[in-house]
Amino acid sequence: MMALPGGRHLDSITLPGQRLHLMQVDSVQRWMEDLKLMTECECMCVLQAKPISLEEDAQGDLILAGGPGPGDPLQLLLKRGWVISTELRRIGQKLAQDRWARVHSMSVRLTCHARSMVSEYSAVSRNSSKEMGQIEKLLMEKCSELSAVTERCLQVENEHVLKSMKACVSETLSMLGQHFGQLLELALTREVQALVRKIDASDNIYTTESTTGNLFSLTQEGAPLCRIIAKVDGVLCLADILTDDSHSEATRAEAAAVVAQVTSPHLPVTQHLSSFMESMEEIVTALIKLCQEASSGEVFLLASAALANITFFDTMACEMLLQLNAIRVLLEACSDKQRVDTPYTRDQIVTILANMSVLEQCASDIIQENGVQLIMGMLSEKPRSGTPAEVAACERVQQKAAVTLARLSRDPDVAREAVRLSCMSRLIELCRSPSERNSSDAVLVACLAALRRLAGVCPEGLQDSDFQQLVQPRLVDSFLLCSNMEESFV
Repeated sequence: MMALPGGRHLDSITLPGQRLHLMQVDSVQRWMEDLKLMTECECMCVLQAKPISLEEDAQGDLILAGGPGPGDPLQLLLKRGWVISTELRRIGQKLAQDRWARVHSMSVRLTCHARSMVSEYSAVSRNSSKEMGQIEKLLMEKCSELSAVTERCLQVENEHVLKSMKACVSETLSMLGQHFGQLLELALTREVQALVRKIDASDNIYTTESTTGNLFSLTQEGAPLCRIIAKVDGVLCLADILTDDSHSEATRAEAAAVVAQVTSPHLPVTQHLSSFMESMEEIVTALIKLCQEASSGEVFLLASAALANITFFDTMACEMLLQLNAIRVLLEACSDKQRVDTPYTRDQIVTILANMSVLEQCASDIIQENGVQLIMGMLSEKPRSGTPAEVAACERVQQKAAVTLARLSRDPDVAREAVRLSCMSRLIELCRSPSERNSSDAVLVACLAALRRLAGVCPEGLQDSDFQQLVQPRLVDSFLLCSNMEESFV
């Protein structure tokens, strides 16, 4: 599982300074931009939903001051799309409360937003397809139908009639939402394809870097955009960047960030990644090389995060990593404070090790590179700042270190090495002391499993009380015992 600073999974990967060129703005500026869209729509409602005629050179000002101009159709779609999605959700809420006056006024406002999105996108985009034109027509027809039927509902007093009309409004709203979703996906797919083509066709390093940054910014918008990027073979385009040493480290790191987002195990987009398999070996090789040569912790984090997600995506990636001596590269990086100095980065490393540890031949490489000692150290991961995000990252490191140890301890040599390094004592401490694991149930379960695996190989390393409470009972009984354990301060 990929985890990054901020306490969110795959929400954001940002390098400091100007290294990566993102299109994001701070929350206050984003609110001001969205407010401009709302107030514009209120003005249009006052004028009976008739569009305001504009001078050609002033169209960009109406969209939002300081925001995407006529040449930025992607941001226009994202911002208008966000506003319309919000309005659809709010109309549904007011409809459930039978607040008909609000439902009607918001339906009129929704029509304004939809008309604005269609007209603005038509003004800045290339010739639209026949399919898009048909869906635009269906969308506007449903908007008009929604406004008309909600206006009639205001005149109805009979509750029985109103109830039947409410079902009609709900169905119309649902169809409107479907048409809007179809139109937005078609338009976004078209624009993402244009970005991918621009990267493919560009011989200019700065254009490639900037466009890759734009593509990365789109992944921050969530699963739908990641799915679209995967669907239009954006990952294959990024593979070319990753494997081309003529690109700067920053550009390759940004390409790795997009790969990390699109291959996230938390996003339901893997059905669109079949073509990714064709280039997986090249991508994995390039990412390992980027980890090995990374000049900063941020670059290493992005490359290792992409690798971690790919190991979830397909077990064949783990075999490739084993052949590429990835264990040696990752373990050596752990001793380099310039590349690995945060629990977020160690989280990526231990994720890769945990997924690779399902392979039997992984155990010998771990022992050869003194990996058991490193895993032992990860069981003692502590936050520096105490922020919720860092505490959560430390919990993940502890949990995955215990999982890795449990899997590797199938090999008696690994188990004996772990016992020699006092791993059993540390596991017992994590089980019995809630503060050591920040009261995390996930860490507790993983540690109990690892302890039982080690005890099966070296039972003499346990005291009788530990064996009777942590190993002999059912796992659930030991879990309940430890999770309810009160620490003594006497």
